[in-house]
Amino acid sequence: MPHPVTAARGYRAPWLFASASLLTSLAVNAQQPAAPPAAAPTPPPPPAWQQGKGADMADSKLAPHAGKNTETPASEIPIEKLKVPKGFKVEIWSTGTPGGRAMARGDKGKIYVGTRGIGRVYEITDKGSERESRVVVDKLVQPAGVAFQDGALYVMAINKVLRFDGIEDNAGVEPVDLTDKFNLPPQQHHNWKYITFGPDKKLYVPFGAPCNICEPPEEYAQIRRYNPDGSGMEVIVRGVRNSLGFDWHPKTGEFWFVDQGRDWLGDKGPQEELNRLTKPGKEFFGYPWCHAEGIADPEIKKADPCKGVTRPVALLGPHASALGTRFYTGSMFPADYKNSLFIARKGSWNRNQKFGYDVVNVRIGADGKTAKVTPFLTGFLDEKANAFWGRPAYVLPMPDGAMLVSDEQLGAIYRVSYAGPAKKKS
Repeated sequence: MPHPVTAARGYRAPWLFASASLLTSLAVNAQQPAAPPAAAPTPPPPPAWQQGKGADMADSKLAPHAGKNTETPASEIPIEKLKVPKGFKVEIWSTGTPGGRAMARGDKGKIYVGTRGIGRVYEITDKGSERESRVVVDKLVQPAGVAFQDGALYVMAINKVLRFDGIEDNAGVEPVDLTDKFNLPPQQHHNWKYITFGPDKKLYVPFGAPCNICEPPEEYAQIRRYNPDGSGMEVIVRGVRNSLGFDWHPKTGEFWFVDQGRDWLGDKGPQEELNRLTKPGKEFFGYPWCHAEGIADPEIKKADPCKGVTRPVALLGPHASALGTRFYTGSMFPADYKNSLFIARKGSWNRNQKFGYDVVNVRIGADGKTAKVTPFLTGFLDEKANAFWGRPAYVLPMPDGAMLVSDEQLGAIYRVSYAGPAKKKS
């Protein structure tokens, strides 16, 4: 007797429906092209500091040194390791300014300190036996540039220019925003600033190359000057990769500046440069085609790359990170330091054997065309261990003739003074 279910009119066994559906699906799929495999995710671009890294250095582990960016108490600073010439003394002047770089002195003696990575500007007040610091402004994009003129503090970040009028007497003064007046190019790489006012009372500002090595857009790889309100912009120097220190010769009035050499061409260089400008707006200093003492770039090429290039007066060593640059005009140091140049070399990262981490003194010949570089403040680097503990960034001569030196790594400022032998009575 047939099963009642199977005998029902119109009934089809479930497996017959499944087979029919499967056959239909196979037939449809056979007519469709196979879907392409999913595209692999695009890897993120390398960090800016790796740009220009050739295949011959692909395995290199070199990378910029991370800043400490936290307060270091004086008790943890090995000041006894620092060395200066006979008769000089170095001591801790202040602490508590993490990431401190460039320094500017106010008319009433307060010191203003810019930073890069930490985004702050500090004010330091000398209380005699101690120094107190406070944050003037925070959360800016690399506000390394600080300058002071006519009672006002000027702060320049990547994308901001602020003026604090009367700040030494009014800690809470609201800044005047001058950003629109200065027409700042936006890229960050090598665009942090060192700023200062010249003898002409104009504000001098560098705009570094937005790369390690490239043909930069028109508004980069140069030094400009402005009126204090941002008007009257002039380009006075072209062909510089990253100039973060400059000053004017006390006798000739000529503009002297440092320039940092490109990375990823090996431990030997190109070396950092000390340059002299004699014809503002009319000289070209080589970047990106010609480096240091006539080295043609192997990547960015052109015929006769060093033709017409103004060559450096002195070389400052390979990957030394030359920053703070000031002529000494005080009377405390011995007479042979008068009108000589002090340069802080923060120290290399793009070099296997570390180099720099010191302050050097540069004696310039009477002709202005020769310069001798000698160590002055050393001890931040242990050459045998190939390790450093501090990174001197900027120098600031003081009215009493002493000199302040900022340490970006430890957030400290050191005072270098001279006692030496007693002066003979006339």
